[in-house]
Amino acid sequence: MKKRATYKDAGVNIDNANSFIERIKPLIKTTARKEVVSGIGGFGGLFRFDSAKLKNPILVSSTDGVGTKLKVAQLVDKHDTIGIDLVAMSVNDVVVQGAEPLFFLDYLATGRIEMEKSVNIINGIVQGCKQAGCTLIGGETAEMPGFYREGEYDLAGFCVGFVEADKLIDGSSVRVHDHIIGLASSGLHSNGFSLARKVLLDKGKLHVTDRIAGLDETVGLELLKPTRIYVKPLLNLFKSFHIKGLVHVTGGGFYDNIPRVIPDVCRCVITRNSWDIPPIFNIIQEIGNVEEKEMFRVFNMGIGMIIVVEEKECREVMERLEVLGEKPYLLGVVEKRNKNQELVSFSDN
Repeated sequence: MKKRATYKDAGVNIDNANSFIERIKPLIKTTARKEVVSGIGGFGGLFRFDSAKLKNPILVSSTDGVGTKLKVAQLVDKHDTIGIDLVAMSVNDVVVQGAEPLFFLDYLATGRIEMEKSVNIINGIVQGCKQAGCTLIGGETAEMPGFYREGEYDLAGFCVGFVEADKLIDGSSVRVHDHIIGLASSGLHSNGFSLARKVLLDKGKLHVTDRIAGLDETVGLELLKPTRIYVKPLLNLFKSFHIKGLVHVTGGGFYDNIPRVIPDVCRCVITRNSWDIPPIFNIIQEIGNVEEKEMFRVFNMGIGMIIVVEEKECREVMERLEVLGEKPYLLGVVEKRNKNQELVSFSDN
């Protein structure tokens, strides 16, 4: 009698996948908001709006991954914070439009579910959702043997938030003389890793376990520092101040992200040395002989979030941010832009 083919023989273990879901259900439950209607395991997540409190809401959505930072996580074999990065990339994009993140969904794809590793990944996502105040309402774990090599996986995330129409932040009110505040990043966050890995691991011949002068951690742990989530301090600011523009400094760095919220008639003039650039960026620049403009276009250079406010509110905003545990810097000002001037430029004073 011929042997019967099974899904398990093909590399997909449904029983193991079900056990994984049972393991993570208690973790996911800790992120639940009161508006959540459904539990984990349904065909879709259910979320009820409190219509009595909403006047003219706009839904804001974002989806993202963490790029080749996953390669570093796999090299270090540390997977408990990469989920924070995943959440951060989407919720920070949602909050910069004045929106409160409501719920998050994740997609984890791998060749084979490795129970402890996968639970660690989801636990990171749970921690990120808690930091952002949103619920992990659902997700998908895809076991795809033959598609991913042993130990490899990929992540994607999706977030939905809302903002009242009259509270939407889009940069349209930015004017000349407005001030630019930067919030410190924790390091590279989740952008520029293809260049960072090429410079440090290939050209520099460094290993993730190496220690180099200027870094408190090994190379691997320095690169894996989780992306900062700025949602709660920014939501706090929205209650008291008129925030004109917000920039999540991700792929494209200063040069490609700041113009998203600056009118064409204006330009941002950033003062050099107005903030502390973490050593990791200087190390990458030196080893790779990377031009300064390239550094500021690829990396966040120590600034993960940029806030544009009126000059008269700047000091109070910075004081509030310090109370909230953030490290704000006065980066520069908005000036009138003449023909052929760049939207973003740097000044020495």
